[in-house]
Amino acid sequence: MNIMSYSDQYKNQIISLILHIQNDEARINLSVEEQPDLLDINKSYIEGGGNFWLAFDNGQVIGTIALMNYGNHNAVLKKFFVREDYRSQKVGLKLYKKFHEWAEEQGFKIILLDTPSVATASHRFYEKNGFIRIAKRSIPFEYTYPDRDSYLYMLHL
Repeated sequence: MNIMSYSDQYKNQIISLILHIQNDEARINLSVEEQPDLLDINKSYIEGGGNFWLAFDNGQVIGTIALMNYGNHNAVLKKFFVREDYRSQKVGLKLYKKFHEWAEEQGFKIILLDTPSVATASHRFYEKNGFIRIAKRSIPFEYTYPDRDSYLYMLHL
């Protein structure tokens, strides 16, 4: 398993993986059109001062994680997904460590994320890694997310 920064050649694999997990596993029912960041990852993440990483095995994308820069040392953790058959292999933890290390190196101070309320395994992961669940009124910067039943988490670096 390898982790690398985003490359356009994997865009279709990324979209396929994310939509499968969101819609077939979590039943959130989000379309790619409702996630314009997926249609232009370079512009949405990298050009804005963030990053997007991929986990690979045998030439296949098996996981993703991204950091979207919101300015003033604020960021949002986005698109954190791992293929079901790789979740027991700590792929998510390896992606998260890469994300966290890079965020610290870049001087980010606050990381925010939204996650579906049904994603209980994700909640445990975030809490184990220092994130605290917050109310919408406690978001420290302007941030909008898809209108669904979500929990918000925040981490101070």
